[in-house]
Amino acid sequence: MKLTITEKIIKDHIVTGNLEKGTEIGIRIDQTLTQDSTGTMAYLQFEALDIDRVKTKKSVAYIDHNMLQAGPENADDHLYIKTVAKKHGIYFSRPGNGICHQVHLERFGVPGDTLLGSDSHSPTCGGLGMLAIGAGGLDVAVAMAGGEYFLTMPQVVEVELRGRLNPGVAAKDIILKVLEEAGVKGGLNRVFEYTGEGVGYLSVPERATITNMGAELGATTSIFPSDDMTYRFLRAQKREEDFREIVADEGAIYDDKIIIDLDELEPMVACPHSPGNVVPVSKLKDIKVDQVAIGGCTNSSYMDLIKVAKILDGNTVAEDVSLVISPGSKQVLNTLAENGALSKLIAAGARILECGCGPCIGMGQAPHTDGVSLRTFNRNFKGRSGTPSADVYLSSPEVAAVSAIKGYITNPIYYDVWDLDMGDLEEFKINDNLIVEPIKDSGDVDIVRGPNIKPFPKADALKDELMGRVLIKVGDDITTDHIMPSNASLLPYRSNIPHLANYCMTPCDPEFPTRARENDGGIIIAGLNYGQGSSREHAALVPLYLGVRMVIAKSFARIHRENLINNGMLPLIFDNPSDFDGIDTLDELVIENLLDRLEDGKITMENRTKDERYDLLLDITERQRDILMAGGLLNWMKS
Repeated sequence: MKLTITEKIIKDHIVTGNLEKGTEIGIRIDQTLTQDSTGTMAYLQFEALDIDRVKTKKSVAYIDHNMLQAGPENADDHLYIKTVAKKHGIYFSRPGNGICHQVHLERFGVPGDTLLGSDSHSPTCGGLGMLAIGAGGLDVAVAMAGGEYFLTMPQVVEVELRGRLNPGVAAKDIILKVLEEAGVKGGLNRVFEYTGEGVGYLSVPERATITNMGAELGATTSIFPSDDMTYRFLRAQKREEDFREIVADEGAIYDDKIIIDLDELEPMVACPHSPGNVVPVSKLKDIKVDQVAIGGCTNSSYMDLIKVAKILDGNTVAEDVSLVISPGSKQVLNTLAENGALSKLIAAGARILECGCGPCIGMGQAPHTDGVSLRTFNRNFKGRSGTPSADVYLSSPEVAAVSAIKGYITNPIYYDVWDLDMGDLEEFKINDNLIVEPIKDSGDVDIVRGPNIKPFPKADALKDELMGRVLIKVGDDITTDHIMPSNASLLPYRSNIPHLANYCMTPCDPEFPTRARENDGGIIIAGLNYGQGSSREHAALVPLYLGVRMVIAKSFARIHRENLINNGMLPLIFDNPSDFDGIDTLDELVIENLLDRLEDGKITMENRTKDERYDLLLDITERQRDILMAGGLLNWMKS
């Protein structure tokens, strides 16, 4: 049997099931990754499993999201994560060491291994041939405890890269082109596997840009071969012993195919307010820019920023533009400082932020009212920047740097800034002094819990009758940013579910928390692709705290659907999508004889307010049915 790269790695790690597309499989997880925005909850859940020490090859806890210390809450969470990591055998990446995905690529990722991260952009490490998947924190906690990660055996889409990129065209333009072709819903239960001669010209950081932003497709993950370029990267990181060649078998069969002619590709931009709203830069005219932000986990490598430094060298940022740059890691920042590139960035007028997620998650640098921000990040959802009225565009570092000089979104191929085929460094100076390694004897380690850390909610066992009023009705492509906002004022409270509950769904309806409390919980009605975006489990936990036990939608994003099931909440789908139109807020809905109907997943719901009935589908496996009946994954595992 001729296998794809994806199938080879799954075959090596499969514990439950087989390589049959569309069936549930359970795979062994080699590594896990958390960050501080989702990590506190993941470790609280890990502690609830009563496991002394992680069972993975390597688990790493990063501090990179909640970096602004306007009060004690963030620092308290960091101390909790640091002590729980030391207690349970987890590597701890200290504040300032860098963004989890960039650092993991540099220092920990291993071709052919599996990685599960409590961040939707964990597929970044697919850039070096790792099967890296984003998931909710509870799934990561279970993996750390030695449990399998369950997923649908995915279809594998071949993305053939033909030819070679022209000067001024970047890896970011490749993934934007794929998003233009496939859309933000085009990756459900799919892995995007990159092939073709063009792959050989892309460095690992360039490949990682593509796999990172593959999350915006809704894909399970994205992956590149592990080849000579991978070996060069690992050798530069003094990790050549981790190299393993992994390529698809000749004649491997893919489920679908996308062809990208790199020779014909031009610089692209994602326009507000979706990563899938992609157009060529050449189509945009007279878009004045107020802010340019370069970095984030998508484009903050040394290769990205050395090109930016070369473009800015001898130039000055336009008068009306604020340019901020977030290096992806201490290694990147230190290298730029030592070779003089950092001085060129500063001389041009760039403001250098610390090595963290920063503006990408709305943690500082919000644009002004009605401002236009051009960013090299991966998401431009409305309000994510911290300014609801801002228009955010996404681009490559090349487009961003030239635009910062010109003051308008500008096509870089028209400007004489090209001698940028610089490649990545052949050797990096390695200094892991901000990574705290686990200790063997952790018996005397005390876990420190600040006053902001509150218990997380758990569902009760599923009842035979579910009844509630419709608390809100929302449309298509509702993101986890809508469900549980994650701006700079709320990020410090990621371990305080009762506080966050006051803001649940408020971007859609400011009255939602009050309505939920007045009705003792209820039901959410939604359109297509409900829960896209971040993997944050809070988008399930906070509604659960408010008494929501089911969401009825036309379709769900993968990670959010898993988070709902893991927390004992029903993700129901309209059998007839037009039934969505007949339901209104505060309609009373009821499902009777639910437990019997879980067997075939065909459920009838009555709208008692309108005297109507609707057919719903619950597409779950036997394992997921047991989880729902128990009231969530933690209850199920303990029982």
